[in-house]
Amino acid sequence: MAPAGDSLPPLADRFATPCNRMAVWQCLSTVIPIAAIWFAIATIPLDSLRNVLVAVGLAGLLTLFLVRVFVLMHDCGHDSLFRSRLGNRAMGFVFGVLAGMPQMVWARHHQYHHQTNGNWARYRGPLNITTVAQYRAMSPAAQRRYRMLRSIWLAPLAGFFYLILSPRITWLQATVALALCSVSRFGKGDLSLAQRGSFGTPRCRSIGDYRHMLWNNLALLSVAAGLILCMGLGRFLPFYLLPLSLAGGGAIVLFSIQHNFEGSSASGDEGWDRQRAALDGTSFLILPRWLNWFTANIAYHHVHHLCARVPNYRLASCHDQHAAQFRQVRRISLAQVPRHARCILWDQESRSIVSPQGIGAVPNAPAAGTRYG
Repeated sequence: MAPAGDSLPPLADRFATPCNRMAVWQCLSTVIPIAAIWFAIATIPLDSLRNVLVAVGLAGLLTLFLVRVFVLMHDCGHDSLFRSRLGNRAMGFVFGVLAGMPQMVWARHHQYHHQTNGNWARYRGPLNITTVAQYRAMSPAAQRRYRMLRSIWLAPLAGFFYLILSPRITWLQATVALALCSVSRFGKGDLSLAQRGSFGTPRCRSIGDYRHMLWNNLALLSVAAGLILCMGLGRFLPFYLLPLSLAGGGAIVLFSIQHNFEGSSASGDEGWDRQRAALDGTSFLILPRWLNWFTANIAYHHVHHLCARVPNYRLASCHDQHAAQFRQVRRISLAQVPRHARCILWDQESRSIVSPQGIGAVPNAPAAGTRYG
């Protein structure tokens, strides 16, 4: 086992230099195929079974590209795709429109995950998992509901909520809150709302956040309106909603399985160490080369958590050159994903992530409240 001192982060730091040429190629090789797929979807006549199957195949391909869009958007949030902040901001906005997510706001929330990775007292992941003790306190019906809501098979529904529904609801809530705040201050004769930064909601903390949400949603609605004019609402909706929901579900599964796996290190505040969490609380997904391309090497998640500034196109090289230091990192194959996806409980005693099946018989007790995050 590698030491928990300062020896490992510099290994990753040496790869933390973005290359603009690689970044431009990654952007072009993602955006141009997406445009071509949408052109094909808009023009292919759905008048035969063969053409319908081709369209379904195009929807599947679009799903894969949207997963890649989300990961590249994530890289822009870490300023790791381009050398310049402007390049990362510009392409982050474009990828955010394609993914339906206000990128700058999302990136700031994502930073909290990196700051607290492995500290499950502070961040319970996208599934908002509960502790073994809290799970044991639930009634059998509540336990079944808890397991069902975190099932890997509901990932597309979670993706629909995550990338399509939630960002729109958040924007509308922020719009109403801003309007009420503006009216209140106008009535008091105070017109300096933006300058004083007095506006904020739990998911939209400032005027700057709101502006980014506004431009993201306006751009998204404009693109959607253009596509609807070209192909009609009846064709646009299924080819937009289904691939994006599947891509969002895929992103949630990828993220979860890289932290929620059997035996994953899960500390509380006491004894938490960020570097140890990167090695013992983050997995290495063993994916085929083509899937690594579509997921922009996010499978090398242990390297990413050692140094988030390493570009996705250098994660594999960093891992390969220092493979000996990463021998302890848990490797998970595609076939093992469903098994590890069942690990949805935090065992505070063993300081690890476990599955409900792994904690033995659960006594009947009154239900405890939980929510799906």
